Amino acid sequence: MQRGGRSTKAFKILLLTASIGSGHIKAAEAIERELRGMLPQADITTVDFMSRQTSLIHWLMKKIYLIMLDFVPNLYDVFYKVSGGASGGSLAQSAFAVVMQPVVERLIRREVPDVVICTHPFPEGAASLWKKRHDSKLPLVVVMTDYSLHQIWLYPRVEAYFMATEAMRQEMIGRAFSKASLHAAGIPVDASLQALPGKAALRDSYGIPQNKPVILLMGGGLGLGGIKETLLELEKIPQSLTLLVIAGRNERLLEEVRKCAAQYHHLVKAWGFTDKAHELMRAADLLITKPGALTISEAFVLGLPMLLHDPIPGPETENAVYATKHGAAVWLHPGEKLAPAVQELLAGDCLKSMSAKARSCARPAAATEIAQCIVTMLTEKIN
Repeated sequence: MQRGGRSTKAFKILLLTASIGSGHIKAAEAIERELRGMLPQADITTVDFMSRQTSLIHWLMKKIYLIMLDFVPNLYDVFYKVSGGASGGSLAQSAFAVVMQPVVERLIRREVPDVVICTHPFPEGAASLWKKRHDSKLPLVVVMTDYSLHQIWLYPRVEAYFMATEAMRQEMIGRAFSKASLHAAGIPVDASLQALPGKAALRDSYGIPQNKPVILLMGGGLGLGGIKETLLELEKIPQSLTLLVIAGRNERLLEEVRKCAAQYHHLVKAWGFTDKAHELMRAADLLITKPGALTISEAFVLGLPMLLHDPIPGPETENAVYATKHGAAVWLHPGEKLAPAVQELLAGDCLKSMSAKARSCARPAAATEIAQCIVTMLTEKIN
């Protein structure tokens, strides 16, 4: 069928994400890959809503946010709790939407999309406000990237919500959202995770011994999460380990880790920013990391047990609660010693049990399910 000279396989899709942490970007990339496979002729544009190229104001807001997390993380905790309330949430949502709506308007005018997909609440709110002001029926799809429901994700004029768990879906039903708009598909991860080589083969390819426990340390693209301090703690463990460290774009951290490697009795291998993180996760027995939702979701698919620490107050804390509650992770709280916790995890069948529980939480086909629903929505729109 045709609509205005455009075939059903030539839809225009606008995907709005935000480079506040890597999770929102990764979710958008996973959905885009699936959509390109299903609609090879589609015109898909993915925009980082918080980049300097998109908006100087948004970029400055992101910088302030990152500074806030470095120096006063508890301030963000207060904002998270206040914005989760009915009145506080509405006020914060309205403020962000008003400030950011002009950028959404510019993008929609430029792209003239058939659907807008958001993997972050900031562009979602701005798009919802744009629809209200223009009395538009443009489909708006929202993909949540947390393991708990928060008011800042909830806006009117959204045709489809995709969330991580059935419990979140039931909570939204309890808030009177239309059941037909709610899909507990899981958080979208890269489909290639299911096609990785086996653990032994990957260890051989990276020169990792087969007969030692392998622990991976990750701190996201910025190398956050106290990696150097974690290494110092792990050095206290007498058992010989292999430690894999991804320092991200933190070149200073990478240099410090390589200095440690020359002094430690453990085997330490370090990488900067790399596209091999999934392979290193597959090669590891245990992941020590901050509890970002995408990292947790990827670990679930790979059956990788986690030791979680230093969550950003708010959503990362809720992510840690979810993974710990389901037995896939241990959450190291302030004051608890890391080395004894690792030694306990390495003993007996603890990691084997945690791996099985992680896989039971996995939703490897989430991106495919989300993309298929979007394709169905687009197809039905023109029929």
